[in-house]
This record gives sequence, C-alpha cells and structure tokens, in this order.
Amino acid sequence: MLRSKSFVKRTRKGNVVKVVKEHYLRDDIPCSSAACDKCNKTTPAILSDEPSSTTKFKPHYLIPDTNVFISQLDIMEHPTIKDVIVLQTVKEEVRHLSLPVYNRLNAILADKTKRFYMFANEHQRDTFIEKLSGESPNDRNDRAIRVSTKWYSDHLKSVGSNIDVIMLTDDRGNREKASAIGLKSSPVADYVASKKDSPELMDMLSAPKAAQPSDAVVYEEHLSPALIQNGIKKGTLIQANLNVSTHNVYEATVVGEVEGETKTIYILGRKNFNRSIQGDIVAVQLLPKSEWKRGASIAIEEEDYDEEKLFGEEDHDTKMADKDEDDSEAEPTGKVVGIIRKKWRPYCGFIVKKTVPSETVANKTANVLFRAMDKRIPPIRIRTSQASLLVGKRIVVSIDSWPTTSSFPMGHFVKTLGSSGDRETETEVLLLEHDVPYQEFSKSVLADLPVEGDEWVVQQTHLRDENRRDFRNLDICSIDPPGCTDIDDALHARLLPNGNWEVGVHIADVTYFVKPDMAMDKEAASRGTSVYLVDKRIDMLPSLLGTNLCSLRSNVDRLAFSCIWEMTVDGEIVNTDFTKSVIRSKYSFTYEEAQTRIDDDRMQDSVTKGIRALNRFAKIFRQSRMDNGALTLSSPEVRFNLENDSQDPVDVEMKELKETNALVEEFMLLANISVAKKIYNKFPSSAMLRKHQAPPSNNFDTLRKVLAEKGLTLDIESSKALADSLDRAVIPDDPYFNKLVRIMTTRCMMQAQYFCSGTESEAEFKHYGLASPIYTHFTSPIRRYADVIVHRLLQACIDADLVYGQELVDTTKMKDLCDNLNFRNRMAQQAGRSSVELFTSLYFRNKVEVEEARVLRVLKNGILVLVPKYGLESIVYVTNNNGKSSPFEYDDEAKSLVAGDVMLKTFDSVKVEITVEGDIDGMRQKMNMKLVEPYVEGVSVKPSATTTTTANKREVIIDDHVMIEQPTKKSKTA
Repeated sequence: MLRSKSFVKRTRKGNVVKVVKEHYLRDDIPCSSAACDKCNKTTPAILSDEPSSTTKFKPHYLIPDTNVFISQLDIMEHPTIKDVIVLQTVKEEVRHLSLPVYNRLNAILADKTKRFYMFANEHQRDTFIEKLSGESPNDRNDRAIRVSTKWYSDHLKSVGSNIDVIMLTDDRGNREKASAIGLKSSPVADYVASKKDSPELMDMLSAPKAAQPSDAVVYEEHLSPALIQNGIKKGTLIQANLNVSTHNVYEATVVGEVEGETKTIYILGRKNFNRSIQGDIVAVQLLPKSEWKRGASIAIEEEDYDEEKLFGEEDHDTKMADKDEDDSEAEPTGKVVGIIRKKWRPYCGFIVKKTVPSETVANKTANVLFRAMDKRIPPIRIRTSQASLLVGKRIVVSIDSWPTTSSFPMGHFVKTLGSSGDRETETEVLLLEHDVPYQEFSKSVLADLPVEGDEWVVQQTHLRDENRRDFRNLDICSIDPPGCTDIDDALHARLLPNGNWEVGVHIADVTYFVKPDMAMDKEAASRGTSVYLVDKRIDMLPSLLGTNLCSLRSNVDRLAFSCIWEMTVDGEIVNTDFTKSVIRSKYSFTYEEAQTRIDDDRMQDSVTKGIRALNRFAKIFRQSRMDNGALTLSSPEVRFNLENDSQDPVDVEMKELKETNALVEEFMLLANISVAKKIYNKFPSSAMLRKHQAPPSNNFDTLRKVLAEKGLTLDIESSKALADSLDRAVIPDDPYFNKLVRIMTTRCMMQAQYFCSGTESEAEFKHYGLASPIYTHFTSPIRRYADVIVHRLLQACIDADLVYGQELVDTTKMKDLCDNLNFRNRMAQQAGRSSVELFTSLYFRNKVEVEEARVLRVLKNGILVLVPKYGLESIVYVTNNNGKSSPFEYDDEAKSLVAGDVMLKTFDSVKVEITVEGDIDGMRQKMNMKLVEPYVEGVSVKPSATTTTTANKREVIIDDHVMIEQPTKKSKTA
C-alpha cells in the first residue's frame, strides 16, 4: 500500500517547488513471536513462546516507550529483561535524542540472547497512524505506541496465545489512556519491583530528575543554549573542555582566549564548577581581574563528604588578586555558566562506608555516597537496598541528574565488579574507567580472518596480481622491545652502484587483510588502538593478524607497504618511492641486540653494516630536526619484572633508552612525514594528519619563574627557541637537572591530535614538538587504526586503478573518525599509566623504602616530588604529624615553603619514605610519601629499621623465574 503526501516549499533562490513524499505500508511485517503461526516467518522468530512472568504479570512481552530507554537503559540491558518489542517509532526517537543510547540499543537488538525485536510499526499497515490536527509530535508518538501495543495484544489473542503485552512507561497520562482502551501498562519501578528474583534491579532505577520544592538552591541555574551560543559568538563566553586537577579536586582549568592570547583559565571551587564534571564541554565566563588567581595552589586529593563543609571553600581557594596589587602575575579565573555537552559515563568505585546506616533492614533502601576511583569525579548519591553487601566491593554507578538543589549528583547502581584489592578486579576497573573495549572479538569479526588460519602463506599471485615488489633478497631486519610479538616495522639500508644509499622502511600490510566495511574493520575503528598494560595487551586486531600473519617476524615471507628513499652519503634525500611489497626479514633484534651489533667492531656482516648505516643517517636526521626546532622532551617511564606464575611485580626500574631506540624513531618519523606529504597532495580535503599545537604561553609561567631563580631563561617564542633554552638549562654539578626541566616542560605541552586536513588551514598543520610542517601516522597499523586509514589513502595515491569509497573523501566522516581516535588514544595512554600505578602499588605493598626525590612543584601545604629511581610522583604534605599547626609557611615571593632554616623550593633534592596505604575507607591503595630529609620536627619521619634505602637495596637479578614485560612500543614522542 502506497501513501503519498505533497507540499510546496520555497528554495534558497526564491523558487517554489512541489515536494512529494511517498510512504509504503505493508501487511506482511511479522510479529516475530514463536507463539504465532499466522505471520509469514522468513527468519526465525525472536520472541519466545514462553516469556517470563513476575509476581504481578503473567507471561508477557514488553513494549517500552522512548523515555524508558533514555532514562533506564541499564535496566533494559540487565540479563533478566528479555522478550522486548522495540517499536520503530521509539528507536527513531531515541536516535534523535541520544546517539550513545541509540548505539547501546542497537547492541541489545544484535544480542540474540536478549530476544529484543525491532517492529517496523511505521511501515505496518495496521499500526501506522497519521498525526492529528493540533497534536504534538510527542503525543502522536505516544499514540503510536498505544496503537502498536493494542495490535500486538489483539494479534496474539487471534492466534490463541495467552501471552500478555505490557506497555512500559513512566508517563502517567499515557498509562491512563492505555487503560481506557483496555491495555495493560506499568511504570518501570512497579515492574522491576515485581521481579522478585532480581532485587538488584531496584537499585538500578535512575534517580528522579525533579528537585523537591522545599530543597534549598545550592548552584546557579545554567544559561539557556541560545544565550550560551550567542555568548560564544560574541566572545563573552569561552567554550572548552573542563580538566580537573589531579592534585586539587577543587581546581580545574580550561584553555581559551583571554585578551587576544590563548591562556589557561582556572576554575576554582565547586560553586564555580557549577555541576560540571571532569571532561564536560562547558561554557565559561571570565571573572573580574580582582578575582583572578595569585600564588600557589593547595593540594586537596580527597573531597569532603560533609555537605555543610562542601561550600566553605575559602579554606580551599587560592589567594585572589588585590585591587591595589599588580595583576600582571595574576592568572585568569572563570566560572561555568552552562554545560554544552555532558561527558557522563558509568563510573567504577566504591560505597563510602561511613554513609551506610549502621543498622539496615533487609531490602530497605538507603541513601549512600559513592566515590569513583577517579578522584576528580565528585561523590555520587545513590539509593540502594544492598548497601551493607556492597561495602568493600568495586561497583559501577551511573549519574542520572544533578539538580541545582543537590550538593552532589544523583545516580543509580549498575553492577558489582568484584572485591577491592583483587588484581583482576582492579584491572577490569581501570579498563572500564578508561572506556577501553576489552571484550573478546565477536564471531562476525573472527569470520573475516583468512580461512587458512595460521597456515596462510604469501603466494606468487600476491606479486603477480597486486603490483608488489619483491624485496625478499634484501637484508631487512626489525628492532623492537624485548618480547615484542606485534612487529609493525622493519628496515634496510644498502649501498647503490652510484654511491648513494637506498634506505627502506617496511610496514606490515594490514589493509590486505582488513578491508573497508568488514566487521573486523568496524571493530578496529571502534577500538582505535591497542592498549598496553603492564601484564597484558588489549589488541586492536585479532591475534592471528597482530602477532602472526601481519607481524614482520624473521625468516617468514610477509606482505608489507614500503617507503624507499635514495639518499646521498650526507643524508640528502634524492628520491622517495612508495610501493606494496613482499619482504622476508633476516633478523628480529631487540634494541640491546642491535646496539651490540653496532658497538662490536668484529661484526662485519651485511646486516650489521646496514644497521650501522641506518644509525649514521639517523644521527644526521636527528640533528637536522634539532636544528629546525624539534624538542627533546622527557618523561619518567618504568618497567616491571613480573613473576611468571602469579604475574606479581618483583622489581621495578627505570627504562633505559639506547641509541637504537633513536635509530628506529628517526626512520619512523621520516616515513610518517614523507607519507603525510604524499596523501595531502592527493587528498587535500580528507587526508588524516596529526598536529601538535603550540602550548599557551602562560603554561610556562611557573617554570620560567623558578628557572630564573637559577639564573636560567626559558625562551618560548618558538619551538627552536625553547629547544635551545632547554639545551642551556644545565647545572654542572647536578646531572639530573636538565632531564628534570625537560620532564616539567613536557607537562606544559598540548596533546597531539589526529585531524582531517579539510577542517583546518595549512598554518594549523604544524607539529610543534617535531618542528615539522606536516605529519601523520603510517608506521604502526597493527596497533593504531589511524595508520590503517593512512595506508588506504597512500594506496589510492600510488594505484591509479584503485576503486575506493566515500570513506576516503568524506570530510565529515573523516573528522568524526579522528575525534574517536583521539579519544581512544587518550584513554589508552591513561589506562597504561593507571596500570603502572596499580603494579607500583602492588610492588610497594608491605614495603617501606627511602629514596632521593626532586621537587617538581611547591604547593601551599606540601610539595609535589618525583622519585627518579622509580619514576614515581606524589605529594609530600608538610602538615604536622601531631595535629598541630605546620612549622612550614608558604613564601609567596620566593615560591617556597620555609620552616626555620629549612627552605623547600622547586628542583631541590629531598629524601622521602615511600609506602602504600589504603585511604580512610581502605578502598583506594595510595602511594604515600613522607619527608625524611631535610629533617623538620613534627613533619619529617625517621626511617624505621625495616626501611630499605638506596644503599642497601638488592640488585635486580633476572633469571628463569622472572620475565621482563615491556609492551610499550617505540617512541611516544609523536
């Protein structure tokens, strides 16, 4: 049956045109119930003929309205909720309201065990309805849900089924209208209460969004979206991401334009946060200069649970600029006036024990506070009937709302993960906290793997039919960390007859196996990157590819994408060529093995000579980059020695970088830059590139001041000026000083990001840290999806006959993909750091050690220190151990803490005692450092007899019972 609707509209040019819309209605859309023998079933029925019942409802199907999915999706995802009919009307409404919820709904529909059926009611002749005159779209959709519910109810009765159909809605008016026509309906709370076999569902109910009329107003109302957009256009408001400090939960920053210059803006205190949460995209209004920040921050790592104290933030706030004072040193502050996009997500954490009633009646709900593992997230109030059972557990909670009348956000319980302190549970927590997809690959993804499995081999047809060059005769080798199995890259160098050198970088040809629109490609695009934890790796691609068929292992034929340069002996590039190839790596070296080859003059074989040539060229390229202003930054990285059986850390040490690390890094950078130029030339509007913005100048203010006291200057006019300043930042009798300055400079940098070339001007392409006008990622397609896209772009550049789809030329889609990859990359880095923190806590458990530390930052109530030996950072508080006032006073002029003759300043060396302790609830293992030297009565501690110091610490011995896990690949520079 065909229905059509016609109307006229005026075009932009002023012409009037007639538009005809056709709507096809069918009478053969099945109900998909196994209890029905009337409908034509071209596919197996989804809905069971024996659905579950509850204490209130006999066996039934559910038809939820849109708001049930929007507000109660966690309940709909629960394993006990099955046999649900998702109407097309509802699904489309969800898509318009929330894309993340829509994607989760699609995931439920794809899960056959859930038995959720999407019924196309808008195309079914008996359930389609027209919008009535004066009827709102919302009322029309509610009526469509009632009509479909009645159709299902009547249809099942007509085939002799005794199955009920329940309309699930929290809209009282909708329920009353349903009851008037004889339909059964239920609010969500009543329905889950009737499922006595799943009492946890009551805890999963979303908190009500409406505030009680008697509640006092705590926060300011947010501005309307129209006012926010108008303010952003006028420049009176700043749109930015909120980043809460890890050292002070009452201090956040955003980056925006202040007086024509990009600066870091401070948001101080929860009232100024105005219900925004870490990661939210917010609208910020600058405060008057009289309220700008002066002086040092204070360290507050835990938020006070006492709501009466929550807003006594004069204790927490930093000193503001006085009107009479010179405000040239004052730093801009602002307040949040609206939230443009909430970045709320499920949070992992624990119930605050002291908020649990001492006497709880079974099944009686209680209000308790939940703390996320991420300290930057405020406490969340939830209602639960299992409070006492949840104490000591790691649980997941979602935020539902944050009214202006509530000090804390309101949320609901989602699920229990396991017991606190269990390593597997804690690893799952950090994966969930950083939104890392860690589930096993689905059957549809694995079905895309070669049918030959690990028996797959390179065939002659790969050379004959795919325009590949045969490089199997070349002395190609790979250089990687120890234990590396996902080998992305290999190199070669050989002398040409004309006296020039041929140098090649060969990258695993992942795109031979991963084609656009395959399930495996979509999964890789979603994951974005492999994630490297201390004890495991979460792969982007199934291991058959990542560690076998794509991995450029030695003495096996492999498909590659090669970048070949011809260069003079002085490293001047004469020609660059790109080609698909077949290679056979001669050796898989570790960095140390390759370094030994370079250093051992007795080794004169062709492979070793090639490595030496590569090393010589790498030094030339590196010097050239340095001359152009590339930065040599630093970060403390550690590696763990793990016990084979238990995977517990038995030692931890700083990673040692060798010359061969730099060798590989230089050629990866060169390949990435060469490919970036090539793909941008062919795809100026849709090339996937990588940029690194210059940091805001005020990011360096503190560092410049403390360096000035040492008689050193930090010139930040350009990356070259900064690089030269860093080279000069040397104190002869302090060899670690320069590295410390570089570590601190790294903290001032912006994050490098992927972007689509059509969305930025060429002036914005520059990679500040590498001093390169253009850059991309090409060299690691096994572990980065960005490289997969770049391989496809590059192949389109060199193969004139290649047919490719919109995925390579659609600017909007490329931008969206870049946004996801930036998010996944950031989360993977943070998950890796959290894994290091977890294993560091495990290593130091039941240990007390005294080590030398360097002061990175002076706070009003403590010092932030770095322990070079372990790469550990922590705050050392200078509060009095006996509860008395601290002997230290903060000197704002000298940016130091002073107690008598003792002065603590940035860069100073101190000795600290390192222990791991639980927090007040015993639910967070926290690295705790206390001052040992210089000794100040009441603050410093005296090392105990069991303390291990640097002098008597045991030497690391690696034998058959210990393995080194160093999964981090290559350089993190870019």
